[in-house]
Amino acid sequence: MALADVLLDMLTDLPARKSRWQDALYLALEAGDLARVRDTLCAVFAAIPYSNFTHSRLHEYEGYYASVVYAYLASLGAELVAEDVTHRGRIDLTLKIPGRVYLFEFKVIENQPAGAPGALQQLRERDYAAQYRGLGQPITLVGIEFSQASRNLERFDWAAG
Repeated sequence: MALADVLLDMLTDLPARKSRWQDALYLALEAGDLARVRDTLCAVFAAIPYSNFTHSRLHEYEGYYASVVYAYLASLGAELVAEDVTHRGRIDLTLKIPGRVYLFEFKVIENQPAGAPGALQQLRERDYAAQYRGLGQPITLVGIEFSQASRNLERFDWAAG
């Protein structure tokens, strides 16, 4: 968690507002308010200075976006599983909070071949939620698609798992 805090301070210009954003995000996750989750993540990516990309191609790779989301969610103290292995593939990120499970799939739209499933569609097609249904908790599938051009969320879809 300390590493996540340090990374967030370095990646954003808003360390003073960090705890307020974190509190708001955790409350939104508890409530299942995915519109607020989307808005918070958009604000986090919008706060990353453009100069971080001046001599870098990080924004072209899914791993960059997944790492930023992972670090931010880790700073909440929630249980996370990156590259969560299932019988049909890997969930990019699983987030567990008391009473809820969130399954995240990330895509960079410019890197997707024609006809490839979108992030939410992949979660559904591969039935990634199967291994968590026995918990008896609400499961939410979250598909996030990023754009290299905007270096931010392009699509953010969710559905019950």
